[in-house]
Amino acid sequence: MKRRVVVTGVGAITPVGNDVATTWRALLACTSGTAPITKFDAEKFPVRFAAEVKGFDPLAYMDRKEAKRADMYTQYAVAVAIEAMTDASLVDHPDLDPDRVGVIVGSGIGGLKSFEEQHDVYRDRGPSKISPFFIPMFIADIAAGIVSMRFNARGPNYATVSACATSAHAIGDAFRTIQYGDADVMITGGAEATVTPMAIGGFANMKALSERNDSPETASRPFDRERDGFVMGEGGGVVILEELTHAQRRGAKIYAEIAGYGATGDAYHLTAPAPDGEGAQRAMKRAMADAGLTPATLQYINAHGTSTPANDKNETRAIKAVFGDHARDLNVSSTKGATGHMLGAAGAVEFIFSTLAVRDGQIPPTINYQNPDPECDLNYTANAPVTRNVTAALSNSFGFGGHNVSLAVKRFEA
Repeated sequence: MKRRVVVTGVGAITPVGNDVATTWRALLACTSGTAPITKFDAEKFPVRFAAEVKGFDPLAYMDRKEAKRADMYTQYAVAVAIEAMTDASLVDHPDLDPDRVGVIVGSGIGGLKSFEEQHDVYRDRGPSKISPFFIPMFIADIAAGIVSMRFNARGPNYATVSACATSAHAIGDAFRTIQYGDADVMITGGAEATVTPMAIGGFANMKALSERNDSPETASRPFDRERDGFVMGEGGGVVILEELTHAQRRGAKIYAEIAGYGATGDAYHLTAPAPDGEGAQRAMKRAMADAGLTPATLQYINAHGTSTPANDKNETRAIKAVFGDHARDLNVSSTKGATGHMLGAAGAVEFIFSTLAVRDGQIPPTINYQNPDPECDLNYTANAPVTRNVTAALSNSFGFGGHNVSLAVKRFEA
């Protein structure tokens, strides 16, 4: 029999809030986190706006020396891990066996800011001036390592890297790790900090980003007919997954139960989704089958919903193919209208939103939805949250390279 796994802690830093509670309130209030870029001079760039994290102070989570030796993506990861572990009442818990606590925290790109800065140092001052901490600042696994050291977590420990599906894969793998008996508690999610010149320039030049420089706050408009690309976001999300009896023995609060994980590959194209979201279809079907759910038992899908022409059309087709007539009864939303696209952190943050939708019976909206698209014809929970009894939900995450993940979360019942 599979071991049951529940969510007992959450942590998030997003463009609309530096903790989960603030982010959730902002989301339900239809707040946009997008504004002109402040982290570098973007005057010469075709895209001059992003969804930046605001007012983050790494010294609230680590000392000055540690912060100086950590890329911003790692700083975000440590901060949200601390929030999640505190929320789960697991910091310095006397009965926690460190050998049974693991960490899977990923990043789609890793320490890009550090890479750019150290390349400037090399070019301007020569190889002898490259920081000896450059490599651990840059590599995509170091956040997982540092989080494990912070909490003395000596169980399975690694990073996932699968573009925008990264932290969804991390959560799915952590779920399986507990199911298979290799850990009782997993600290899992992802972080990203890519509001940098190379990232904005690269994504802009491949025409992936919206170019609404005259109206940044409305640029991310998932499923809208006038969508013209995604908005770069940043931040981090971590959840604490725990084996059910372990959580019950210590009297933990339980947000919801993670019940299913579906992961597939398109084997189709570098960046474009497979026609009709074929890979996404299989991921959703696998997640529901794993969870013992049928299409009619779901009420909500937190869509990948990037605000790009190809994704939103194909994800809509995938949902309709999987859910049939019930697709019309679903609430679908893309919270990227508010947060932008947080790349490797998106899956974890959106899984948290799906979990809170189950807990609170509040479905977050798709903001900036103004012009219906005949090819995107589902209920996208437009421009206002909806109160609905949500017993089960899916969170979808898809990445360049054809990576697809769907996570199923449902109301916990003993």
